[in-house]
Amino acid sequence: MCTRVIWPDANGSVVVGRNMDFHKDLMTNLWKQPRGVQRDDGVKGELTWTSKYGSVIATAFDIISVDGLNEAGLGGHVLWLAESTYGQLDESRPALSQAIWLQYFLDNFATVAEAVAWIDETSVQVIQMPDPTGGNPPTIHLALDDATGDSAIIEYIDGRAQVYHSADYHVMTNSPTYDQQLTLLTRWEGLGGDQPLPGDTEAEHRFARAAYYAKRLPQPSSQLESIASMFSVIRNAAQPFRIPDPGKPDASQTIWQVVLDLTNKRYVYESTTRPNVVWVDLADLDFSEGSGQLKLDLLSKLSLEGGIAGNVASDFADDGPMTFLSFALLEQLEKAQGASAAKS
Repeated sequence: MCTRVIWPDANGSVVVGRNMDFHKDLMTNLWKQPRGVQRDDGVKGELTWTSKYGSVIATAFDIISVDGLNEAGLGGHVLWLAESTYGQLDESRPALSQAIWLQYFLDNFATVAEAVAWIDETSVQVIQMPDPTGGNPPTIHLALDDATGDSAIIEYIDGRAQVYHSADYHVMTNSPTYDQQLTLLTRWEGLGGDQPLPGDTEAEHRFARAAYYAKRLPQPSSQLESIASMFSVIRNAAQPFRIPDPGKPDASQTIWQVVLDLTNKRYVYESTTRPNVVWVDLADLDFSEGSGQLKLDLLSKLSLEGGIAGNVASDFADDGPMTFLSFALLEQLEKAQGASAAKS
């Protein structure tokens, strides 16, 4: 699932696009997260922090942040990586649950370099969580990018972070691991090899198409043109709605895509099933401490007829704070389910 692309020189701006590919609707909404929110690691609560930067995030089921942009210009994107292995909890290392992993970086860092340095210093561990909706436990990796054009891909193999940090790492998809993706990329015509550019939905082939077309974007004359250009690249790497191939019952399809202008701090969202494009300029939101965690309800408001479209900064509303999935919350849910089953 998923493709992420950076355009680091879009006429003075750094522009990023990503597809969210999955086999079912993730019930995604957008949230404004202000400064001053107190959080913990979602594992044992031993790592705590207060958010330094405000952010706009896209969520899955309103319990995990899967994409986002903070007010310093740091972007983050969660993608699937089947090869991920997180290991058992090591009590000697700080840990983050998968649900809060991205949010920790958006809350605390302004640049990719700061985030990578913290990973190196702490040897932080990410802890895999069960899927409360009944799906397979997530196996994910994380991309970070910032307004300087820097980039990092963070993967967990055998319980340790493998960090690929370079401003040259513009594209990311899924399997195999990133080092292997870079090697495979050189096979294709226009990217170092002589094989025709592939056209199917395999992760390594989406990687190749995104890399090929991102390198050939003409300089835009406006922000509108830069955003439209990036949408054209990620749509080329999108996965169509389709009957799953034999042996692949959970084949992904593109359910939404976003484009982020990291320089001018605009977040643009487009659903493939609720097709009104909406965006928010972070400058139009109040991120001050105490301003509230506000929600943009895309599920009810992003309809084709009569729904919201365009600049939606004024449509974020107070629906109570977002509750990130944690092991403590999972335990509460299990106890509640057990009590309900006992009564019946």
